[in-house]
Amino acid sequence: MDTPQKISNSKEALAFLTERFPACFSLQGDAKPLKIGIFHDLAERLTEEDGVSKTLLRSSLRHYTNSWRYLQSVKEGAQRVDLDGNEVAVVEKEHAEHAKTQLDESRAKVAEKRKELQAKKVPAKKSYKNKDEGKTKPAKHATAAAKPKASPEKLPPAQRLLSEHMVVGTQVTVKIGKTPMPATITDVNKEDVHVQLETGMIVKVQVDNLRLARAKR
Repeated sequence: MDTPQKISNSKEALAFLTERFPACFSLQGDAKPLKIGIFHDLAERLTEEDGVSKTLLRSSLRHYTNSWRYLQSVKEGAQRVDLDGNEVAVVEKEHAEHAKTQLDESRAKVAEKRKELQAKKVPAKKSYKNKDEGKTKPAKHATAAAKPKASPEKLPPAQRLLSEHMVVGTQVTVKIGKTPMPATITDVNKEDVHVQLETGMIVKVQVDNLRLARAKR
């Protein structure tokens, strides 16, 4: 008998939940508000499932419900669903307002981060022609040795994360593809860290793939 493959991160866990409970979870399109206490239903339905731990299920479910796509679905009067897609309750006004507050705060943080990144960019210098172009320069200027160009200032290498940096709220950079992207630590779990990108997406990465964001000058 084949041993079930162990699920090791939130991305794999959410893909597993979407495949197992497609009427409840989704990775694209509109999300559905979930039944309150659905984690306990998950724990009971997956009792015999050895491939995913309850700890990972809980953190993955938290990431799912903190995403912009999900928060946008939590509107007053919308139907909450159980694991089989059955409508079990409506979203109350208090819960809808809380979701909207979370969404607004998350978007505001991303907008502020983008503004900071734009402010750090150095504007291109304008090119001006020499007013004395075409005129004969004095001999001493013609024979003077050209001054060496100043070498551009080198930035110090990005600092690896130390133990004191491993806290929620630390600004870091994470390499997605070929370009490091700014992110914020949202959860720390042993050697794995959950970070939120500017897009609002929460991903799980290893500590070695993170660098401390450089302080503003």
